[in-house]
Amino acid sequence: MKHQICTSALIGISLSTSTAFVPSSRTTVISTTRISNNFSAVSRPAYTKQSRLYASEDDDAQDNEIERLKKMAAKLRAEAASLEADKAQQMAQAAQKAFNKFDINDDGEVSLSELKIGLEKELKTEISEKRVKELMDVFDKSGDGALQLDEFVTVERFRNQLEALAREEKRLAEEAAKASKKEKELALLAEAKLEFLNEKQPTGTEKIISILPYLFPLMDGLQYGRFLLSADGADANPFIVILALLYGLYRSIPFSGFAAFFALNFLSGNPSLNRLIRFNMQQAIFIDIALFFPSLIIGLGGIVTGGGGLTGAAGELFADVIFGALLLVLAYCAGSSLLGQEPNNIPLISDSVKQRMPTIDMFDDDGRFMPREFRKGEDDEDKSEKK
Repeated sequence: MKHQICTSALIGISLSTSTAFVPSSRTTVISTTRISNNFSAVSRPAYTKQSRLYASEDDDAQDNEIERLKKMAAKLRAEAASLEADKAQQMAQAAQKAFNKFDINDDGEVSLSELKIGLEKELKTEISEKRVKELMDVFDKSGDGALQLDEFVTVERFRNQLEALAREEKRLAEEAAKASKKEKELALLAEAKLEFLNEKQPTGTEKIISILPYLFPLMDGLQYGRFLLSADGADANPFIVILALLYGLYRSIPFSGFAAFFALNFLSGNPSLNRLIRFNMQQAIFIDIALFFPSLIIGLGGIVTGGGGLTGAAGELFADVIFGALLLVLAYCAGSSLLGQEPNNIPLISDSVKQRMPTIDMFDDDGRFMPREFRKGEDDEDKSEKK
């Protein structure tokens, strides 16, 4: 019993002691925080001081490295300048040595003949006087026709200049050959264009053929010559008889006017025909079109007068004038064509025909024929693309 009491007492003392030494959670947190703050307050100044120390050491090291690099650069520049000076001295000595060799008569300058002899001896090759003169022009700064010591250079520089002159001469020769070849090609192309357009002098046969297209406006213009051609004694005139036969044949063909128009227009576009024939075909069409206007005037006159057109003496006079003018125009065209000359002096009409005639400028750079309207369209497209 006594033993149990003692044991219980020991247990109680032990529990009370343990409780007395266990701190509360509030006390533990406060204590920890205070310790941490105290530690930070103590350690921060020391850390900042140490960082500044390291930064100062880095700046010093960087400055030392810059100074070292500057010294090395200065040293390299000095070495380079020394090498250049040595090289210049060596070249001067070599030039002096070469100058003494070239100056055969020891007059203190190297003439054109001395330069030629010296270079041929050193380079072991023959040099033309023209090439030596070109060398003299390059190095003779004073322009006195001779080389003084301060103008003289090494043999190696002479060699390099000779090679440069040879390359330049070769380049010029190649360019001249190319230009000559291009000129020949252009000449052949121009000859081919002229051959294609057949603008040669017409032969006798071509001159006769060239006047045949004017029968087209003559046949259509006979209506204005009815008064003159039906006069007394006209039947005995062989010219009128031939015209009558041709007119009858012309009218016997259905749509003869349209057929003649399209035939002449188509054939005039054939460049293999002589230019005189093609020109007269086009001009015959324009003359025939011009005959429409007198008919229009007659019709308008009839509307104004309230009748069927110009009648009586006025109508006959008007028709005779038109037919006479037509004969004069056709006679001029036929006469010029038989002489081999282009009848291109008819006001308004001839200028319109010239604009329709194909010319050399209607060929492209490859020699292909392109009508003016197509060529103009391509030029407009090129201009728009460039913009």
